[in-house]
Amino acid sequence: MRAGKAEVGVQLHPWVNPPHHEEVNTYNSFAGNLREELEASKFRRLRDVIEKGFGTAPRIYRAGRYGLGPQTARLLSEHGIAIDSSVRARYDYSEGHGPDYSRHPVAPYWTDPERKLLELPLTTVFWGLLRKQGHRLFPFTAKFPLLGGLLSRLGLLERIGLTPEGVSQDEALRAIDIALDDRLPVLVLSFHSPSLAAGFTPYVRGEDDLDALYDWLRTVFGYLSSRGVRPTTIEEIMASVDA
Repeated sequence: MRAGKAEVGVQLHPWVNPPHHEEVNTYNSFAGNLREELEASKFRRLRDVIEKGFGTAPRIYRAGRYGLGPQTARLLSEHGIAIDSSVRARYDYSEGHGPDYSRHPVAPYWTDPERKLLELPLTTVFWGLLRKQGHRLFPFTAKFPLLGGLLSRLGLLERIGLTPEGVSQDEALRAIDIALDDRLPVLVLSFHSPSLAAGFTPYVRGEDDLDALYDWLRTVFGYLSSRGVRPTTIEEIMASVDA
């Protein structure tokens, strides 16, 4: 950070973040499901520790488990967060007590009329001959998993997130092509940081998996460069929307 090569944000996982006044269960693992004052208290505690430890105020937030709630946007704005990146567009976590993002935009959007908080959704696209109807058709695949597999095998409809966790290189390159065809202004790639070492996530169980993850990153970053996509920063995004 001192060298200007990194930026720091906040990610809140309620079950490990004090104060601990809630029952630890699936419902409460989404911070947005907590009582408003408890979510705010946990967020403030974490944000203040990060600012003290890194010597800079964090300006971007991602809720653990993508767990936004009805009060989260106001909480973030009140504490100087300029960008949220918790929305995993085209995913629905409501069956597990989480939020439903299935109809949220994929492109960045303002969360408030005053334009204080910008949402930067994780990049997810529909691929296949029926991709234009994906937002209507894909929800049925959750109810009928065999249908989803059939649509994917026939090249009719597939949902692809831009992540090395559970997404192949070929799938990621197809997702990039679709995102660029759709003229998305920003592509958001994500993964869990424990995946950068073997044995901490289901996606990287051993050294071979770790080698594959880094190969995925090299391939995807190389392809993005070849398509004229350059890296950006939170500071640059904030400056561009201010302009």
